[in-house]
Amino acid sequence: MAIDLEKMSRKELLKLRDQVEKALKGAETRERKAALKAAQEAAAEFGFSLSELSGDGSKPAKGSKAKPKYQNPNDPTQTWTGRGRKPQWVHDALNAGIDISDLEI
Repeated sequence: MAIDLEKMSRKELLKLRDQVEKALKGAETRERKAALKAAQEAAAEFGFSLSELSGDGSKPAKGSKAKPKYQNPNDPTQTWTGRGRKPQWVHDALNAGIDISDLEI
């Protein structure tokens, strides 16, 4: 089925785009269901369920936050976990000659 897009009006093209977007969403839903079913069947072959394989609890939940390790002595509400970029107050303290261990909570 060849569609000549050059001969279609803007209105027809917009309608076609909407139909394509709906068809893509439907195809994705079908493919997700098929993939889930295949994964469940593969896990069942080994005597497991998907929840047993994916929820082992060895890793922290996504989005869990680390506890703060450092605290600004001038403003105790400002803390840092020690991960990622150092906050400006840590840079300022280090430049002032304060040792990082003095900022530990």
